[in-house]
Amino acid sequence: MPASSAVSLSGPDDRTAQWVRSDRDRLIHPNLPSTRTDRTVMVEGRGCHVRDSAGRRYLDAAAVLGMMQVGHGRSEIVAAAAAQMGTLECFHLWESMSNDKAIELAVRLTGLAPDGLDRVFFTSGGAEGNEIALRMARYFHYRRDEPERTWILSRKTAYHGIAYGAGSVSGLPVYHEGFGPQLPHVHHLTAPDPYQTAAYDGADVTEFCLRELRETIERIGPDRIAAMIGEPVMSVGGAVVPPPDYWPRVAELLRSHGILLIFDEVVTAYGRTGHWFAAEHFGVRPDLLVTAKGITSGYVPHGAVLVTDEVAAAVTGPAGFPIGFTYTGHPTACAVALANLDLIEREKLLDNATTTGGYLADRLAPLCDLPVVGDVRQIGLMLGIELVADKTARTQLPTGTAPVAQALREDAGIILRGNPRSLLINPPLVMDRAVADELADGLHAVLSRVEPDGRIRP
Repeated sequence: MPASSAVSLSGPDDRTAQWVRSDRDRLIHPNLPSTRTDRTVMVEGRGCHVRDSAGRRYLDAAAVLGMMQVGHGRSEIVAAAAAQMGTLECFHLWESMSNDKAIELAVRLTGLAPDGLDRVFFTSGGAEGNEIALRMARYFHYRRDEPERTWILSRKTAYHGIAYGAGSVSGLPVYHEGFGPQLPHVHHLTAPDPYQTAAYDGADVTEFCLRELRETIERIGPDRIAAMIGEPVMSVGGAVVPPPDYWPRVAELLRSHGILLIFDEVVTAYGRTGHWFAAEHFGVRPDLLVTAKGITSGYVPHGAVLVTDEVAAAVTGPAGFPIGFTYTGHPTACAVALANLDLIEREKLLDNATTTGGYLADRLAPLCDLPVVGDVRQIGLMLGIELVADKTARTQLPTGTAPVAQALREDAGIILRGNPRSLLINPPLVMDRAVADELADGLHAVLSRVEPDGRIRP
């Protein structure tokens, strides 16, 4: 059983006003309009809950940013980091240099990964991992005397990080507009979203997407395409679970043309979907698999790209792979990852993601009776609530979901994220039924006050 996720937190801190002033004067925040002056300063976390400097307790239904698998405040991870820092705090993996914790973690990861993903390249996060995967995909073909294979296929509404390569393959316009030319030779396909039926002209979702993929490969030329990148379950796109036959058929088509498949499992790995990797759920083995976030439960930045022996052999070769990061294989990060994996295994958090996720989905199913809730979808402890202005047309709220997310935080003490269409729920995997009830009760209370025009009744 997971450790208790309902641990009491301490009270307010008298430095709140000073912190808020300093924050406004010194910090640049992502996605924060300059007109907003409010700040919520977090100072403590335990289990599934966090506390701000004013003493208010919140349910962290976003697991920070989809990464806090084992919950906040785990002394076991603190101890692992302290022990490693007292032994060998930092070193690198350049050329022939290595360290024991990087080796131990590589062995551990390849033992957990789908069969055939036997080599590991360490990074400091998800965007770095996707940058490496894109580079490896192109370099793989270059080293195999196919330098013309440079095109990358991705999907609309995909999110793969905000570095230039990762941002270019992300399918959200906000990451492109105003940032100059993007990575060339990128094409975005229609994402498989079973709820948005109007996007597929009445066709079966998988059939539509496969036809589009075949036509795209023929138009660009199969001998010019390096790889396709995709999240097995789209996270920022709305916790979108594709039809079960989508990924197996995509993988088969790509393989028939020698096109590599990259799975972005930055959010979905390490138990989020009830499996170590979502690739297992879909019965697919990609050529490259990118992870981060849950590898350390966010306690320190870290990531890993798992690849096949075939890919590793091509991109290394006699000259070696020429790309590396300062923090690649950082021993403290690797030690934290090992302790984190120990907790996930010992507390059976993969099973808990399935059972508690299913319980939470049952508790949230009645939301679909509300006029503004079009769909509730769930896989493991990854859920999405589609908010609509019209259930028949399946149109999004005119205000988007941001005001609803703000009301959930202010009125119910629930922190989660949203995109324009959906509320995204990715709680820590230590969530138990009591905390799931707290989350469900808060969602019911707030969403029952939302009108189809986006207004929220008092």
